[in-house]
Amino acid sequence: MFGIADYGAFVAAIILFLAIPGPGNLALITSTGKGGIRAGLAATLGVIAGDQVLMWAAVAGVAALLAAYPTAFAAVQWLGAAYLAWLGLKMLLAKPGDAPVLHMEPRRYFRQAAVITLLNPKAIVFYMAFFPLFVDPARHQGMFTFGAMALTIAVLTFLYCATVVLLTHFLAERLKASPLIGRVLEKVAGVFLIGFGVKLAVSK
Repeated sequence: MFGIADYGAFVAAIILFLAIPGPGNLALITSTGKGGIRAGLAATLGVIAGDQVLMWAAVAGVAALLAAYPTAFAAVQWLGAAYLAWLGLKMLLAKPGDAPVLHMEPRRYFRQAAVITLLNPKAIVFYMAFFPLFVDPARHQGMFTFGAMALTIAVLTFLYCATVVLLTHFLAERLKASPLIGRVLEKVAGVFLIGFGVKLAVSK
């Protein structure tokens, strides 16, 4: 279909990829907990924008460049790891009354989610190695095939992220009565972000 080898498997692979716990999911949850559905949807659009940039970069040959120059990929890994660890440290050191690490303005949620997605080696590896496997050379239709893949990824990402946002908002409404719980969750989120950063830094 559309020059995509086994479209059903392609859809299933994207859904599994989205469901893997990682910085993107944590960014969605944290954004929604801080700023509600509007902030969560802004972060969703940021994740989609980051994914689209990575996909089209892979199409343009950036994937081949990174594969040929491991140092460049290592630099991206370290940059992403440092950014995630920095966010996590800010959340851990935040005190009651301090400005939130993730600001309330929707435009900042969008930008932060996009940056986290762009610097996530998990996403980069996916588009470098896994994504090209679903291009059918015999039925490939050029930009139409890539466009169909990009649209499929965008729609599935939106549906998945919107579900995460709504579930997070539902739970957050029931935790607002206890500020202590909110602060504890923020610290836990900070620990996870630092953990993601360390994992990315030491992974090969």
